[in-house]
This record gives sequence, structure tokens and C-alpha cells, in this order.
Amino acid sequence: MNILMILTSHAELGDTGHKTGFWLEEFAAPYYVLKDAGHDITLASPKGGQPPLDPKSDAPDAQTDATRRFKADPTAQDQLARTERLAEIDPTMFDGVFYPGGHGPMWDLAEDADSQALIKETLAAGKPVALVCHAPAALKNVTTTEGAPLVRGKRVTGFTNGEEAAVGLTDVVPFLLEEMLKAKGADYSKAGDFQSYVVADGLLITGQNPASSGPAAEALLKALVAEPVA
Repeated sequence: MNILMILTSHAELGDTGHKTGFWLEEFAAPYYVLKDAGHDITLASPKGGQPPLDPKSDAPDAQTDATRRFKADPTAQDQLARTERLAEIDPTMFDGVFYPGGHGPMWDLAEDADSQALIKETLAAGKPVALVCHAPAALKNVTTTEGAPLVRGKRVTGFTNGEEAAVGLTDVVPFLLEEMLKAKGADYSKAGDFQSYVVADGLLITGQNPASSGPAAEALLKALVAEPVA
């Protein structure tokens, strides 16, 4: 099947002067879960080209088997450097969508109209969408055909208030993801801070944090092969 992965193009961590972007583990782990299952992967971002990497996710203590595999995979590195522009993506060409996190999506994907339309169209076509860690921020302004928040009444998770406090960015991010999802009427739940936790509500799949990235991709795989809902 054809899977679309959408990454952030936002590199500035608020007005701190520090950099942000996508979180390496949250890209690498799902990338290889999906790749190893035999699926074709297309990468896209709002601006296209090389998406910014959160430097903290490239630190020695943040490395995992998946990130080490990526660093030894020139083909994957070249693909990442050449992401397609999100505005030029045709959602009908894909069987599922995965959004890696990192703090970047809190700024750009949360407000991106192309992303909002793609999520809405993909789910309406009976295809799954998975978002991990901060990437559920992309659901912020997605609505149903009736104009209600897409997440209203949906079971979801995402980076918690406690996790945001633990990384010291409560007062830096444009909004707290947990609070936003609750305010939109979502049925938000969570596990302990930085523990793997994935919620699937029909075709909408969300993961809480970096540890949830591989399991969220596994949930996407299950949704891809599930019988269509009548």
C-alpha cells in the first residue's frame, strides 16, 4: 500500500532562540515499521525539501535502534531530504497517513489548511490517519462536514501536560496539546509520563509520546488491513 508521512517544516522553538522540528525517533520507528511491512512511503511537509530536525532528538541519549538504522541508511536520508510539498499532494493516492511529532507541528501543522483538508478527506474516504506525540496538534482546526471539531467525542491521546512540564516548555508552546484536545470535546486519555500509549478510535489513531511512535505505526498497519466499515 501507499503510505504518506507528513512532517513539520517549523524550526523555531517559539521566541527562545532555540531550534525545534520533528523528533527523529517518531519518524524513524514508524518509517521502518511501515517499510518492513512492504508498504511504499511518500514523505511530505508544508515547505517541501529537508524538514528541520529537533536537535535534542539527535542527542546520544535519544538514540534508538530505529534512529541508528536511519543514520546508516543513505536511501532513507535522501528521501527525507526531498520531501514533497504538502499542497501538491493528492490524498486519493494514499491508503493511510502517519504524522510524526516533535514540537514543530504545534506551530505549522496545527494551522495548515492543506493538512486539515487532507486529514478530513482521508478519514472520509475510509482510510486511517495516525498522529503521535505533538502531531495530534494537526487535529486542532479539522472539522466534520457539519462544522464541529473532528475530535469531539473521539477517543484520543497526545503529549501530556505533565510531559510538557517535564521538558520545560509549558510556557513556550503556543498551546498545551492535552488542554486543546479536551477543549475541542475529545475523550482524552493518557498513561504515565513517557510511557507507551496508543488510542485507536475507528480510523483515527493517536500516540502519546516518542515511546508510542512504533506502536502507533503498528496500529496503523492493523487499520490498513481491517475490513471496511459498512
